[in-house]
Amino acid sequence: MGSEKFLPCLSSPSVLGSLINRCIRVESLFKIHNLVVVNGLTDQVFIVNEAVDKYLSFGQPWLAASVYRSVQRTTLLLQNLVLRSFSNHGFHAYLLSLYAASQSSGSPGSDSFTFSSVIKACAAVSRCRSGKEVHCLILRCGFGNNLIVQTALADFYSKIGLFKHARKVFDGIPERDLVSWNVLISGYSSNGFDQDAFEALREMAIADFTPNASTFVNIIPVCSRLRLRGLGESLHAFALKCGALAEEAMAPTLIAMYAGFGNLTAVKILFDLQDVKDLVLWNSMISAFSQNGKPDDALNTFKFLHFEGQRPNLVTMVSVLSSCSNLCNINYGESVHSIVIKFGLAEQISVVASLVSMYSKFGELQASQHLFNTAPEKNLLLFNSMLSGYVLNGLPGLGLAAFSNIFFQGLNPDSISMINVISCSSMYGDLHYGKSCHAYITRNGFHANISVMNSLLSFYSDFDQFHYALNLFKMMQARNVVSWNTMISAWADAGDTESIVASFKKMGREDVKFDLITIISILPGIYQPEDIAFGMKFHALAIKSGYDSDTSLSNALISMYANCGHVEASHVLFESVAFRTTVSWNALMTAYRKHKAQKEIIKIFNRMKEDGQVLSTVTMLNLLPSCESLLQGKSIHAYSLRNFSNPEDALQTSTMCMYAHFRNFESCRRLFSMMNQNNVIAWNTMMTIFAQNEQADQMLNSFKQMLHAEVDPDSVTMLALVSTCCQMSSIVLAQCTHCFIINKGFGNSTSVINSLIDVYARTGSINAAKRLFDDLQTKDLISWSTMITGYGMHGGGGRAISLFSEMEKAGERPDEITFLSILSACSHGGLVDEGRMFFESMVDKHQIVPRREHYACLIDLLGRGGRLIEAFNLVRMLPFVPSAELLESLLGACHWHGNDEVGEEVAKLILELHPGPSSYVILSNVYSAAGRWEESGRLRCEMRTKEMKKEPGISVMSC
Repeated sequence: MGSEKFLPCLSSPSVLGSLINRCIRVESLFKIHNLVVVNGLTDQVFIVNEAVDKYLSFGQPWLAASVYRSVQRTTLLLQNLVLRSFSNHGFHAYLLSLYAASQSSGSPGSDSFTFSSVIKACAAVSRCRSGKEVHCLILRCGFGNNLIVQTALADFYSKIGLFKHARKVFDGIPERDLVSWNVLISGYSSNGFDQDAFEALREMAIADFTPNASTFVNIIPVCSRLRLRGLGESLHAFALKCGALAEEAMAPTLIAMYAGFGNLTAVKILFDLQDVKDLVLWNSMISAFSQNGKPDDALNTFKFLHFEGQRPNLVTMVSVLSSCSNLCNINYGESVHSIVIKFGLAEQISVVASLVSMYSKFGELQASQHLFNTAPEKNLLLFNSMLSGYVLNGLPGLGLAAFSNIFFQGLNPDSISMINVISCSSMYGDLHYGKSCHAYITRNGFHANISVMNSLLSFYSDFDQFHYALNLFKMMQARNVVSWNTMISAWADAGDTESIVASFKKMGREDVKFDLITIISILPGIYQPEDIAFGMKFHALAIKSGYDSDTSLSNALISMYANCGHVEASHVLFESVAFRTTVSWNALMTAYRKHKAQKEIIKIFNRMKEDGQVLSTVTMLNLLPSCESLLQGKSIHAYSLRNFSNPEDALQTSTMCMYAHFRNFESCRRLFSMMNQNNVIAWNTMMTIFAQNEQADQMLNSFKQMLHAEVDPDSVTMLALVSTCCQMSSIVLAQCTHCFIINKGFGNSTSVINSLIDVYARTGSINAAKRLFDDLQTKDLISWSTMITGYGMHGGGGRAISLFSEMEKAGERPDEITFLSILSACSHGGLVDEGRMFFESMVDKHQIVPRREHYACLIDLLGRGGRLIEAFNLVRMLPFVPSAELLESLLGACHWHGNDEVGEEVAKLILELHPGPSSYVILSNVYSAAGRWEESGRLRCEMRTKEMKKEPGISVMSC
């Protein structure tokens, strides 16, 4: 500044204070500050306050603090002025340090203005413990009933998420003013209690308070969150009526609301209507474009701001950096970073946090870590940005370490921190750490925050801890659409269609509007043919709601129709999709693979290549099981080698299974040798291949080699080993395997123990199987079905029926496999009436559509019991063409019981449905056995006329 050469001659406090206020460079401020010290004016309240405020405006809080500490006789007025300056400039942590130091060194005391500034700072930096300590001090000093202090405390508790405490403070205010009502509405809004915010607005109106700009600023964002566009527009009109639109804060708030509704036209009109466009308004426009996926427009607005001569602040840079993160080019972000440095904002923590987030989104984690480590101050915002970066880049271990450092820095996590650390726990696979976070959330009052609770719901669902998730859902104070979507998705994973539909209906009764994610979450839970009606209803609902053009929904619908057996509907829907992605093609291929339509899969693959789609690993996983020849499989393998430089383990193992299907075990071994030998999945695949192809010796050799390689087995390994025991029918090997399973800690694995029960039953040790079954802590349907089958194999039909009844009393609902087990047991035990009863129960009571296997069991049961006419009538009523094996089995039963009449009808049916040499021979033998030589000779003559030859070695009548 031009007057610097005259500074030594100036000593008047008013002149020095004026010069301090006019400083535009920190160097000039240093010189004037030296004059203040030389002239002994460091105790002048006016000069000290001006110097502190100026240092803070230059971003030098440590120098401002040193100015204040140099004052020998601090007054209450000076303390309050300095604290207010630190608060106005956003240096809340320094404010708390100054106040703590003054308290320990004999402060001039505190009044309502002191306490309100300190409480505000505690809220800004989320110092929960400090805020509670100040609250205690307030009560001791007799300011507990002061309106200003009570309002500040209510605001503090709202902002740190302890809204229960905030409401208690608010209820204790004897004479509330408009500010305290606004704090309550803001608290409800910021903590996600949207309906309560509207209720508080209603109560405020009943108390005869007219809303002001602050009221509207707090309530209008709720309309955006609830997607209540009409209500938002009504509040806009109400604000106009109340004369609140003239306030500066209103235009940015309304712009944010209309931006939330995607109405950028209204946003531009509001912006153009403003006579004075200040920086806040420009920032709102940049944020509106960024929020609506218009990063180019956001950057252009930033350019216009620069041309208008506006100096960007940290809010501007935070919004612009958010837009840069959504662009594909990191060069924009680096350019904005240079502007940040140019305007001296590089040390502003909020800007540093935005830079950390931006570089993390671009995968430049090293740059993010450098910015984080070199930051002048580490606050919670910066920690949260780094935590989010670790989550985004799939580094949960570093995320958990960063979360621990939050406590070492003396900070308290907020809701964002908790959401991030829960995500890290889920990605890291650490259930115990997640439960610890749950305990911390409960202790510190975060259970009132919907977003945090939704993260916990998702966490427990990811770990299949459905019981915890359901209890948590029931205990939640408020539930939004995300909460319901998470629970519906959990029900879908569990395959409980009835609960999905019930939850959807209850969601509507609680006035929670479903969204696109709700429908997409529901569809995977509809997978049974009998549930197709539900699927079609939700499809219709999606169309009615305008979601039918969404590609993700179309993909989910394609899979749903395929799962329910309507592949043609899947194909029709696929053809109607306007914008197909790789996922769309893969969904259709998966549909055909499930229905074993290999030729269609190859056709789709060829069309997919013609369409220019990028083939993914899922595409290959659909193709490999569909190969009809070894040559075709080798071609697909070659294609994957050319296009996937680092194939995933799933692709490698699927290729091994393809070669095993064509019994090319040498190629399996070669692929296995190329995989990581420390990978248990590779060993499991090799052993499973040998087990499935009944090469027990090779399987056991592989298992020994795996142990020599010091690879720890898992439950899949144990299942392959148990399967080998079953093939070898060796009770000794089964017992050794059982010991090994217990030794390795798999004794509590339900699937492994189920396999052992099956082995013991098949090797004749039904009592050992029963002991295992009784000791099993968690019995699933497979456990019950396996034990029932075991009793059936040993002729214990009665015991099987008793066990079935016990299963139903235990609350287990039998499925089609369970009924197959009990029907087989009845067949082996000759329990005809009981078997018929179970079959009818399966259809009438449990609405299970019988499969071929169920009909075969029932027909075999009736045949063994001599009820041949009933069995034959059932055959004629079958909803499918009976196989030759089923008919020949019934024919054998006719021969055994000497019923030639029914046997002749069965033989004729075989000849009609499965004509061939063996069919003629069967009927000819039936006639011969009945002494009807003329008919027998006629059939053999007909065979010679048609040049049919009897296959050697067949003697059907001996069955």
